Amino acid sequence: MGFEVAEIQPTPNPNAMKFVLNRRVAEETFSFFNANAAADHPLARKLFTVPGVSSLLLLNDFITVNKRPEAKWPDIKRAVKKVLAEE
Repeated sequence: MGFEVAEIQPTPNPNAMKFVLNRRVAEETFSFFNANAAADHPLARKLFTVPGVSSLLLLNDFITVNKRPEAKWPDIKRAVKKVLAEE
């Protein structure tokens, strides 16, 4: 059963967006500052396959995705939603 993105919220950082989900994704805070750090977390590992994703924060019912400055949000949003729906 995949995750549904209920809302995507901007943050004060233009390179970060908060993806609010339809259910809890993590009981405790998980921060991943690169793909190597996410190697043992299946969902985070998949999210790092999205081109442009630079770091992740998972907590409760949301994931904050940080992107590289040159990456474009429309592409990342679409790809992140796809990964979450397949999870």
